[in-house]
Amino acid sequence: MPLTPRELNRATLARQLLLERSPLSVPDGVRQVVALQAQHPASPYVALWNRLGGFDPAALDAAFAGRTVVKATLMRITLHAVHAGDYAPFRAAMQPTLYGSRLGARFAETGLTPADAARLLPGLLEFARTPRTSAELRAWVEAEVGAERRDGAWWGLKGYAPLHHAPTKPPWAFGQRPSFVAAGLDALPTRADSDPHVQEALRTLILRYLSGFGPTSVADVAQFALVRRTAVRQALAALGEAVVHLPGPDGTPYYDLPDAPRPDAGTPAPPRLLGMWDSILLAYADRARVIPPAYRALVIRRNGDVLPTLLVDGEVAGVWRPAGGEDGGGIEATAFHPLSPATWDVLAAEARSLTALLTARDTTAYRRYGHWWAKLPEGGEVRRL
Repeated sequence: MPLTPRELNRATLARQLLLERSPLSVPDGVRQVVALQAQHPASPYVALWNRLGGFDPAALDAAFAGRTVVKATLMRITLHAVHAGDYAPFRAAMQPTLYGSRLGARFAETGLTPADAARLLPGLLEFARTPRTSAELRAWVEAEVGAERRDGAWWGLKGYAPLHHAPTKPPWAFGQRPSFVAAGLDALPTRADSDPHVQEALRTLILRYLSGFGPTSVADVAQFALVRRTAVRQALAALGEAVVHLPGPDGTPYYDLPDAPRPDAGTPAPPRLLGMWDSILLAYADRARVIPPAYRALVIRRNGDVLPTLLVDGEVAGVWRPAGGEDGGGIEATAFHPLSPATWDVLAAEARSLTALLTARDTTAYRRYGHWWAKLPEGGEVRRL
């Protein structure tokens, strides 16, 4: 029988630890969910609060400080927090994408070439063996290429070079001004999908992606990583019996791990308060798995901002933001459609727990994105929880 949309939804929630909170440690939890979007410093913390029972934010602080969990430019050329053991294969799988996107365009406009990047990288990584601020690295680049080329060169190198973000300051381990430290890897001197090391790494990435987000289509894998569909198809074919083929809702072929959980469509899904850019909202080409099409433009804005969302029965049902105030202020929730009293009660309990996390850290998290609330359509139910 073909998979139904609701079965796909429940599979995602199960693997993303959103059907029930898990007792896993922070590093193991990050490994289970594969990658946490980390554009905003608070979001990995909110993501793990949603997924791990008794989550202690200090444990994520320690994981970042000890580099058992690392933050870096990876899938979709954006910031993710991943288990340290996943960084090397994920980075290698992304090599052609990072090569093409960061050593072309603005980098090339400076007159620099990929050969120049290869020449600069060893020195850059040696300089970044200890954490360096952006200003320090920009100064190093300027000394190598000149002031007129500095900005374009650093723009390309900071995304292309194998660098981790180095923890800087409270409240969320990383501030708005990043520092960087060498990841301990050499950048691969290739832009080819056909490179055997890249192919092996892409197979690893796909298996990890399926473990945390499957079942998925070729288009989903390509969207998650921002790699070519042809390369994904070749990698899936090479994986052979390590993956199973499943018919999708519209006849599209889906792929999964043989023994991965695929819960019944009727499995209950508790309400959750997802942070900005939560991975389940962006990990698929078909985002209707979690976001009703009518709500997509409300939560994924044209500039790429992805608002904190109410997840009800496994689907986006509204948005939330910290209400502010010295006492934490609670959570302001806006539902896009009527919710039951029982659902509001559960959301209120979730909000009390989330408010405690934010009060201990930063009740102004996400405040800079508050302008989007003025652009929400009228008619939604707004509650302070």
